[in-house]
Amino acid sequence: MPEFDVVDLGPADAPEPGAEAPDFTRPLVTDEFWEDRSLAALTDDGRTILVFTPMIGSFVGKYVWDELVERGWDDRDATVVGVTASTPYAVSQFLDENEYPVAIFADPANGVADAYGIAHDLDGMAGVAEPRLAFVAVDEERTVEDVWVATEWPEFPDYDDMEERLGLA
Repeated sequence: MPEFDVVDLGPADAPEPGAEAPDFTRPLVTDEFWEDRSLAALTDDGRTILVFTPMIGSFVGKYVWDELVERGWDDRDATVVGVTASTPYAVSQFLDENEYPVAIFADPANGVADAYGIAHDLDGMAGVAEPRLAFVAVDEERTVEDVWVATEWPEFPDYDDMEERLGLA
């Protein structure tokens, strides 16, 4: 088990269930290509679950995507997409190396996490921020259905509970 300190992230200001999810357009990356897509375009196709992870090479990001792919979240009754503060190049390489059948929004300036109230500054790194781990379920009209946000680093949800909460069980 790696040794690390648990860090209190403080309160988040994530959208509440029933609120309209902030729309955004960013490169949506797969292991083959990327293209600018908006959240609104994804929700036009149905329910969407945004999975915010720290920078793509972090152990938290890797652990979360390993878990979600193993559980088959890429083949559920919702579009599951990631959001990370990494470049499209880094996301594409990460997806290719791990053979993940998912798409992840590249948001290197962390604007989406800021808009969702879940960005946090990295300790000891002036001007560097990333999203905290969070799950946001959004319906076809971009209404937030459910939200789970980490309050400390590292913190992971109970995935069985999360599947139940998000209607993925």
